[in-house]
Amino acid sequence: MNPWNAVYKLASNKAKRSHSLATLQKPDGSLTTDINGTITYMLDYFISKDEVDNKSDYHNTIRMQTERPIQTSDDREYSPEEIRMVIGVINSKKAPGEDGITSEILQRNYKQFPNLIYTLYNQCLRQGCFLKIWKRVKVIPITEPGKEDTMDPSKYRPISLINVGGKALKKLLINRIMHHVYTNDLLDHNQFGFTPKKSTTDAAMAVKEFAEEGLRQGLIIILVNLDVKGAFDAAW
Repeated sequence: MNPWNAVYKLASNKAKRSHSLATLQKPDGSLTTDINGTITYMLDYFISKDEVDNKSDYHNTIRMQTERPIQTSDDREYSPEEIRMVIGVINSKKAPGEDGITSEILQRNYKQFPNLIYTLYNQCLRQGCFLKIWKRVKVIPITEPGKEDTMDPSKYRPISLINVGGKALKKLLINRIMHHVYTNDLLDHNQFGFTPKKSTTDAAMAVKEFAEEGLRQGLIIILVNLDVKGAFDAAW
């Protein structure tokens, strides 16, 4: 069973919605009274805000760094093969973003107008630009199993559907970054998540081998496990 089929059907309006967003309880104990109030509270809960009037040294330093030109040589342009491969492997079964353009449409456009698409992505690379229209996402709230009857906003898992043009650019950037990281051996060898050819099983086996070696030496083994709740929700 493919769990993403439901996301695609909802995003493309091909599924009948059997229920609407439920009433949610706010931290002060009050309840949302209509659909607009529920959506507004969900947005406040899931999406971090960048308050312009936040004048802390930490935030100001980051803002200055993002606006300061990087004094490094420009990366080489994307090759036609590089772009063709990224566009060609985008899953056609994935739901489209806000603009409704599917991966098949982008793939056909690239076949008909390869120079146009090639120039577009290389201009994004050259100018350090990620088009604003590609940053717009369609958010689909999916109720987590077993939490259907609660009034806590954490019952929903928001799925963000990015426009396919931005999805291709993101993949192009990730490929370049990962090539740089692995070529220069910059990734810690003890990182298992989001790492090719590694999984949580490898992490468990590493802990097992570490513990077994310690026990053979008669040592006391201490394991600390941290599960950070909503880490990305709290990111500025």
